[in-house]
Amino acid sequence: MSDEDKRRWKGPGADRKDSGRRMSERKVIARNARTESSKRWIERQLQDPYVRKAKEDGYRSRAAFKLLEIDEAAAILRKGQRVIDLGCAPGGWIQVALQKGASEVAGIDLLPLDPIEGAHIIEGDVNNPEDVARMMSGLSGQPDLILSDMAANTTGHKQTDHLRTVALVEMAVAFAIEHLAEGGSFCAKVFQGGTTKELLVLLKQHFRSVKHIKPSASRASSPEIYVVAKGFRR
Repeated sequence: MSDEDKRRWKGPGADRKDSGRRMSERKVIARNARTESSKRWIERQLQDPYVRKAKEDGYRSRAAFKLLEIDEAAAILRKGQRVIDLGCAPGGWIQVALQKGASEVAGIDLLPLDPIEGAHIIEGDVNNPEDVARMMSGLSGQPDLILSDMAANTTGHKQTDHLRTVALVEMAVAFAIEHLAEGGSFCAKVFQGGTTKELLVLLKQHFRSVKHIKPSASRASSPEIYVVAKGFRR
């Protein structure tokens, strides 16, 4: 039973004889709703030109085109860079960074992912110092670019989802401020109209330029947008 059902359903009354049947009906309805949602997702994937192009071009996900468009607009990728990708699964952004000539790429994600030649990938938590140390061991020095396409699992409750996303962005910004090389760049996914006022102030204190980009590869129906900060200064 979902949390919403738990809140609404108070249990059968003394004179209720059909509660078992009603609960069974609710389970069937909930299962059908999930099935319909899955069908819509599959249909959207099949019709998505970026999904098809990702397969044709050998990218692990359509997200690769988001980073390519962000780079076209902000020029954050360059040859010889040391790059870190936070929340790197399934690996599309790592592929793009290597394609653009990064000399060293390290990534971390809670989910396992298949190896990518030329990248040092760790299955772990960016909040765990030991996992971070294992990831950082894949670089010969401070990163020149830190990427984060991390997104919290959605609950359907806008305020809760917003708070979860803000927490991830704050974590990524704190990581960047601690680890970025002087003059480095930072790019992270944000939602709900962009970066919060407090976080925007913090970014402007540490970077020469800060702006938001909505790549066309990001679905129009998606609330996601990316913050790009360049010219890191301690």
